[in-house]
Amino acid sequence: MHKKRLVILGGGESGVGTAILGKQQGYDVFVSDKGEIKDKYKNVLNQFEITWEEKQHTKANIFNADVVMKSPGIPETVSLIKELIAKGISVISEIEFAVQFTDATIVGITGSNGKTTTTLLTHHILKNGELNVGVAGNMGDSFAKQVAEQNYDTYVLELSSFQLDGIVDFKPHIAIITNITPDHLDRYDYKFENYIASKFRIAMNQTSEDYLIYDADDEVLVNWLQKHPVKSKLIPFSLVKKLENGAYIEKQNIILTIHNKTITMPTDSLALEGQHNTKNAMAASAVAKLLNIRKQTIRESMSGFQGVEHRLEKVLKIQNVQYINDSKATNINATYYALESMTTQTVWIVGGVDKGNDYTDLLPLVHEKVKAIICLGVDNSKIIESFGRVADLMVETTSMDEAVQMAHKIAEKGDNVLLSPACASFDLFENYEERGRQFKAAVRNL
Repeated sequence: MHKKRLVILGGGESGVGTAILGKQQGYDVFVSDKGEIKDKYKNVLNQFEITWEEKQHTKANIFNADVVMKSPGIPETVSLIKELIAKGISVISEIEFAVQFTDATIVGITGSNGKTTTTLLTHHILKNGELNVGVAGNMGDSFAKQVAEQNYDTYVLELSSFQLDGIVDFKPHIAIITNITPDHLDRYDYKFENYIASKFRIAMNQTSEDYLIYDADDEVLVNWLQKHPVKSKLIPFSLVKKLENGAYIEKQNIILTIHNKTITMPTDSLALEGQHNTKNAMAASAVAKLLNIRKQTIRESMSGFQGVEHRLEKVLKIQNVQYINDSKATNINATYYALESMTTQTVWIVGGVDKGNDYTDLLPLVHEKVKAIICLGVDNSKIIESFGRVADLMVETTSMDEAVQMAHKIAEKGDNVLLSPACASFDLFENYEERGRQFKAAVRNL
């Protein structure tokens, strides 16, 4: 019998995880990466006797595929992908490939901001509720690797728009869209509606037995749902509207009602600060309620959650100045939340690779809360142009050490120093994690 051929483009976490699962399921597997494959992944591929190549894509070994799994980082506009599709070869994402081989209940979480926190918080509550639950997506071991090696009954998956672009039949039983703001527009022909449509793919295969949890204060989400109704049951959450079904705020309490059952949680008992985190808590607790986790467990989990590295992470207080690492803020909206949650004067470190940013929304917050702006990027012209008239002091720097030392000089007792770049990190750093780690190291060296 002919073995089905699985070709994987990209030898990173999702690619290697898919290779392991493909091999386990009897596929003839080949991994191809245009760049270098990290040693740790090469070792895994060799251990599983999976053939691979790096620094090239050999078409003869790729066009004989029955199915191709492409890494989320490869755009569909690349000529190789276009050729594969033109030949009628199925090109899918890791999520689409892996989900065929598990019967687990899937919770899928997407959105421009808050998805990592919501994913980890949801996993935290479900685990405390003694569910046999895995967490995957953009963190830890890939979903495919876990399907191959673990036996979870439930998965909480953080899903980017790039991952959702490669789905065909994938459907989460519970989907969350935290919010949608312009991001990654360079991948979507600079059309916001293309990006919105990509996020809503999370609900495209859902039926009336499934659930979509969403932010009812987000006009983009509400307007899209009015024009493009989904089949799933809607569970909204809001900070400003009273809702019969879903979650809302009343007298400093979160009131969550699902299937006529209500749970009340005081907002001051939440471990995470800020209005955006109240929303993340509403979404996560709605999942827990749908999966029959006890009220007491939900409340205790909410107050005991530690938060996410590189997301409004308090690093150190030095001479009564609080240093805060928000390196994960790679777009305007994430930085908006960060600045909004500052309660004292702030020295703001910003910059990197601009993804088509419009800084207008930040101007009132910068005017009110920011005493100095430190630019950290190869090209800071757009930031200087946007905030030059608003900020009292603006400094350009070319390294994290220099940026942190400059912030240390400017900041006074009671101030915050906030790294919240609003941009991608690829000009000076490998990724936002490395940027955040360098910030923390520079603060500790002060």
